[in-house]
Amino acid sequence: MVLPVEPEFEQALNELTQSLQPFLAANPHYQKALDIVQVPERVLQFRVVWEDDKGVPQVNRGFRVQYNSALGPYKGGLRLHPSVNLSILKFLGFEQTFKNALTGLSMGGGKGGSDFDPKGKSDSEIRRFCTAFMSELFRHIGQDTDVPAGDIGTGAREIGFLFGAYKKLKNEFVGMLTGKGLDWGGSFIRPEATGYGLIYFVEHMIAKSCPEFSLNLPSTIVAISGSGNVSQFTALKVIELGATVKSLSDSKGALIAPQGFTKADILSIGKLKLKGGTLESWVSQQPGNRFVYHAGKRPWTLLPVIHHALPGATQNEVSGEEAKALVAAGVRIVAEGSNMGCTEEAITVFEDARKAGKGVWYAPGSKFLFFSSFTLDTNYRALPAEASNCGGVAVSGLEMAQNSQRLAWTTQEVDNKLKNIMAEAYSQCLNAGTKYSGEKMTSGVLPSLLAGANVAGFIKVADAMREQGDWW
Repeated sequence: MVLPVEPEFEQALNELTQSLQPFLAANPHYQKALDIVQVPERVLQFRVVWEDDKGVPQVNRGFRVQYNSALGPYKGGLRLHPSVNLSILKFLGFEQTFKNALTGLSMGGGKGGSDFDPKGKSDSEIRRFCTAFMSELFRHIGQDTDVPAGDIGTGAREIGFLFGAYKKLKNEFVGMLTGKGLDWGGSFIRPEATGYGLIYFVEHMIAKSCPEFSLNLPSTIVAISGSGNVSQFTALKVIELGATVKSLSDSKGALIAPQGFTKADILSIGKLKLKGGTLESWVSQQPGNRFVYHAGKRPWTLLPVIHHALPGATQNEVSGEEAKALVAAGVRIVAEGSNMGCTEEAITVFEDARKAGKGVWYAPGSKFLFFSSFTLDTNYRALPAEASNCGGVAVSGLEMAQNSQRLAWTTQEVDNKLKNIMAEAYSQCLNAGTKYSGEKMTSGVLPSLLAGANVAGFIKVADAMREQGDWW
């Protein structure tokens, strides 16, 4: 059979397959599980016809990839963006399956969306699109079947429209979407979850590798890119803990705070971003000279000293040259809150620095990454793709749990559960990396959390599939 060309999905599959080779060599019977798990359980594609403000019918393609339900209902976001296609959604659903497995919650993996672009559309147009989209999707989702969430282009407004359409079609009020409003089934700290979860994971890395650069110390310098939801809450958590955040950015340029951002600064930027404002316009309204704006720049080359770099904007936002600048600035941890934040060239720089004993530890976000060698002969550790930014889906799972019980937990309860989930994910990755990475472990060499995450998530899904009769 001639399969369609799906470059994003094929790359993710190839990278996972390669990273599993040491484990599969020791456990060859799991090869059959890999052969089966890579095929989605169900792929839905449908037409979405909606009416624009001029009364003209418009058409878009709708998708839902229900990838794997071995551990629970399908769980993954709905992406609304012109770039959406089946290859991207299969890649994301595949990755989501193993990310969700690491949370310890009852969630399978899935992903969906449409090539509809909400940018430039009126609220009425978006509402009509969401109603048309849900008029087909409602047949295939439910609180015990498939629970979508927000993603790029799908925020609180879109979740509200989608939930309302489902409620009218099904005549029931159930938790079949996450990311809902607090007054109608949402969870506390859901907006904060990805940023907070990233920091909770990074704290474990720091404690094991470089406690002298703890986030509790004002002398610890943290560079963050982006200024959207993830970056704002990453910055707020770092500031709360006591470290110094010296950078943010957006698509127009980078903003440097030589003395550090304050909580009030981040909250003010957040309000501006909700209105579509830029950092350049924000800094022009600030008194004094606390900030330096660099048009067309990213923050990685703009600070002489950086202890921890946290990309939180978009994919491929750290180039090879910028990675070299980070290493020269003394960076110890590069942990992505964004998806695929570093280019392959940047990853190579960090890997070379690790091999040279410079203590750089790289933490990719939401993508399977495979290095040609997993030999950890110096103090370097790659944080696993699925684990570094799984805080968002973890709190989505907690929202599902609250909905099932018809309860609402307090902010502190949810935050404590998120901390425990991230600690358990770290432990799983550490243990699996120690046991299954294929490395020769020597004194002073840390195991590969990258390999550990891939193996831990894969084993959990594969074992559940075998017990349910999906392979033998």
